[in-house]
Amino acid sequence: MTKPQVLIVQHVPWEKPGRIFDSLDDMELPYQIVNIAGTKKPDLPNFNDLAGVVVMGGPMGAQDFDKYPGLKAEAKLVRAAIAVNKPVLGICLGHQIIATALGAKLKPGKEPEIGFAPIKRIDKHDYFSMWNKTIDVLHWHNDVVSLPEGAQPLARSANTKNQAFRFGSALGLQFHLEVTPTLLEEWLDEPSMVKELKAAGGSKSKLREDFAAYDPQLQPLADQVFSGFAARCNSYAHSLAR
Repeated sequence: MTKPQVLIVQHVPWEKPGRIFDSLDDMELPYQIVNIAGTKKPDLPNFNDLAGVVVMGGPMGAQDFDKYPGLKAEAKLVRAAIAVNKPVLGICLGHQIIATALGAKLKPGKEPEIGFAPIKRIDKHDYFSMWNKTIDVLHWHNDVVSLPEGAQPLARSANTKNQAFRFGSALGLQFHLEVTPTLLEEWLDEPSMVKELKAAGGSKSKLREDFAAYDPQLQPLADQVFSGFAARCNSYAHSLAR
């Protein structure tokens, strides 16, 4: 049997797993990165050999199936993983893909949410248990998604009711805990990201200042969330090996 691995679904080159890599490496979990958004019938690894699934962010809509037919395969993958209690983590677009795969509604937000702003904890879960009631996190999204029926809401912001949720083995985060200082610079080198940032009234210099100010508080939370996910993937991998 192939050693169980974590499948990372990436949608654009600059929306990388960042700190998620560190937690997987700490657990010595192998991973494979694929980009299948533009492929109608993607060739994916054997589902039974997967220890977990990570679905990253991207500029497309979670249900833009005409332009990105592979998003249907991603939704199907997410549902299959949750059905067998395989750990799933979704970031931003990934959060929306998980939610819509479970029947939630997707719609444009009132306005783009880009830059640092607070989220408020609604409930605690060992996947995601903010130590403060509110914390400033990095946002970068236009669309918002409702809470899937039966899901546990974990966090919200002033403009986005569903900032984090849990459903079975899946965790969705609308915001970006994965971003490292190096990855932030990659984002700020990407013209489409800079265009969105400026359109929302932000600037590179302000975002860099905010990141430097908030990151020391965010890194422990990111480590908690992603190490918790990696630990679940590791446990699932051991269950496959039995």
